[in-house]
Amino acid sequence: MYLPFPFFLAYTAAVLLQQGIRAQLIDAIAEAIPEDAFAALVAQAQPRLLVAEVSTPSLANDLAILRRIKRAGMRIAVCGMDFSIRTPLFFEQNDFIDYAMIGEYEYTSLQLYEYLHGGAGLEKIDGLVYRDNGHIRVNPARSPITDLDALPWPVREGLPMASYIDAPGNLKTPSVQMLASRGCPFGCTFCAWPQLVYNNNQYRMRRPRAIVDEMEYLVAGGTFRSVYFDDDTFNINKSHVLEICAEIKRRGLTAPWAVMARADLMDEETLTAMRRAGLYSVKYGVESADQGLLDAVDKHMDLEKSARMIRLTKALGIKIHLSFVFGLPGETPQTIQKTIEFAMGLEPHTVQFSILTPYPGTAYYRRLQSQGDIVSQDWSDYDGASRSVIKTATLAAGDLEKARQEALHAWRKYRRSKKTLITMPFDKELRLAWCNNIKNHGALHTLVKTARYVANM
Repeated sequence: MYLPFPFFLAYTAAVLLQQGIRAQLIDAIAEAIPEDAFAALVAQAQPRLLVAEVSTPSLANDLAILRRIKRAGMRIAVCGMDFSIRTPLFFEQNDFIDYAMIGEYEYTSLQLYEYLHGGAGLEKIDGLVYRDNGHIRVNPARSPITDLDALPWPVREGLPMASYIDAPGNLKTPSVQMLASRGCPFGCTFCAWPQLVYNNNQYRMRRPRAIVDEMEYLVAGGTFRSVYFDDDTFNINKSHVLEICAEIKRRGLTAPWAVMARADLMDEETLTAMRRAGLYSVKYGVESADQGLLDAVDKHMDLEKSARMIRLTKALGIKIHLSFVFGLPGETPQTIQKTIEFAMGLEPHTVQFSILTPYPGTAYYRRLQSQGDIVSQDWSDYDGASRSVIKTATLAAGDLEKARQEALHAWRKYRRSKKTLITMPFDKELRLAWCNNIKNHGALHTLVKTARYVANM
């Protein structure tokens, strides 16, 4: 179960509303709105400007929908994590698209709205690609937002908030997603966010009090039972993390929370403080069990320390989710098996295995393209799961797809070996009495401490 919150659209809507501009955010995916119904909603709203976030894997479908709903008098601006939208060729092939916004687009959208209502010319709007008398103009990149707390909180009202889920380790739901920072200072050549969205590796943090202000507000009403921080890397700055934990403790907040973090940046003091402040689970991106493969893509993560910190995280009672990829340069059948065994040995609560997918515009894509190791230019294949779009020196695309299936099979086998099924009386009254006895006396944990239990009520 995974559906991320649309942060950039939600922040953009908040910026527009803050300026007194009428703005409506529709998340047709989260609301499961059929295409016909979505087209009707747009036609009814009659927007002057429609901002649509697209992605590389969904680009063909996104453009087909936008072409269908384009109406006279409506301008369409596309944005999001896709490289092609910033190229003249994209505009030549899609004459119904008026603008593309590159990078963080909250204030680009505001300036574009102001232009459409008599403001400064398009050439003054950083981060914008547009048509000018038959020519495609690409303005200078927009600098990343340095003061994140100057942004209003993202719009959540009117959205199906219970549908958004990113709950590692079975984090309590409904859970609400937040950002405490943006960016990542590390230079992983395959990572799309710094290269396609932020345009650099600048790391920016919100103030701890402001973070906890939003957290406290979101959990105060009881609608949300937990918080997930969807930062690229939550624990870049140790003192920042410790201040957040201290502020949570000072206010007496008890809602569990989870983060995405880098394991080799953790230490016992940080993990202990996070646990005491309510940290429930952590996502760690490990990628591979081979240090050489990690170094080859400039991840430069200390694998040995990462393993120690992952085990310490578990020892402190914090649940862990680990993610791995197959297809790093130098990958072999031996390194794949090494990674699978490494993953099982760390005994995560949940795990993710993907096929490394180099998005156009990243350094890793350019490298593989120059080597002739890109095997598909069909962007719908770029999902990192069902299809491999790359090959390595020793592995074909099909080998990488098979490796992922073998890893998932190994994970399912591992999970079965850890499960203990407690059988229950068939009679309903006896079952209720049995469950009540377990709840009252805590015998379930005493019997088998680490098992999962199935109770078919």
